Amino acid sequence: MPIIEPSIRPPSEADSFLLQVTLGCSSNDCTFCAAYLNKPFAIKDSKEIIKDIEREARHSPDTRRVFLLDGDALAINNEKLLPILKKLDSSFPELARVSSYANGYNIVKRSDEELRALYEHKVQLVYIGLESGSQDILSRCRKRSSVNEMVEAVRKADKAKIKSSVIVLLGLGGRENSAEHVKATAEALNQMQPRYLSFLSLMVVRGTPLYKQVKAGEFKELNPSELLKEAYDIISGLKLEKTIFRSNHASNYLALAGRFPHDKDVLLDQLQSALDGETGLRPEFLRGL
Repeated sequence: MPIIEPSIRPPSEADSFLLQVTLGCSSNDCTFCAAYLNKPFAIKDSKEIIKDIEREARHSPDTRRVFLLDGDALAINNEKLLPILKKLDSSFPELARVSSYANGYNIVKRSDEELRALYEHKVQLVYIGLESGSQDILSRCRKRSSVNEMVEAVRKADKAKIKSSVIVLLGLGGRENSAEHVKATAEALNQMQPRYLSFLSLMVVRGTPLYKQVKAGEFKELNPSELLKEAYDIISGLKLEKTIFRSNHASNYLALAGRFPHDKDVLLDQLQSALDGETGLRPEFLRGL
């Protein structure tokens, strides 16, 4: 059946077959997130999922990559998920990778054997929204996964050869907690050592609890220079050994790309140039989620 909107996928999954296996997110309570405000979490019927795979196989039998929608595919236990993955593998002879968003607690609760089984059925990449390394900030945002859970999730996934793409949300601490956000986020990332890392910039969306906090004067948003400074300070504190970095999301004022540790100084120089006004920033009207 057609994808039930709204649906969200990472920019890097633009060419993937989008297979919807869940609706919404099992942790649909974060104060800053409007992705699934009016979309209650549910796991799709297996028969519908199988029909979707068969339909895609008829049209695109050479599919190499599959991304599992919506925001929480790993909420499905292995007993139900593995038959779906087996069907994907048998339907697409050239299938190379299956990926999905994942909440930390849905990785941590799995055994090492269960995670290895996912990898053996081509789940090779998970996208995890760390957002902030500060547990106080995450608690205020009502994020269900804890910092410790997410650090453990990345390490545990890596042990099973599943790569992690970790997402940081610049500005999430507001002005009052910016320093805490920076310091704790760098520390958490150093513990994680993710294969991929991306920065997004906070955009306050109408209808979210955070929007109400902004309107009430309880949360002070960062301006473009302050967001760039957070990026600069987080990168300064990173001691990553083998991480591919991107900040090309439409929410960011400055697109960056590099590898740690090789390009760390280059990234800092680019950010400093932007802070000094020597580099143009993305206009506000071109920013988006």
